[in-house]
Amino acid sequence: MKELILKYKWKLVGVLVGAVAGFAYWYYIGCTSGTCPIQSNWYTSSLYGGLIGYVLPNSPKKKKTDIKNVD
Repeated sequence: MKELILKYKWKLVGVLVGAVAGFAYWYYIGCTSGTCPIQSNWYTSSLYGGLIGYVLPNSPKKKKTDIKNVD
């Protein structure tokens, strides 16, 4: 179990930070009328934030390649 946590620690950190950010967004900004599907409930905002926190740090990175001038 410890090896599994260490293997995915950055993904877990991203999800936790995203979920906390989603909750904070709901708490401070949120949608009080209930017409906003993501912002109207704390759990949907937190889940969406956790999803974004998982996707963004783990997105594929572009590799730098050497470009040679071909004349």
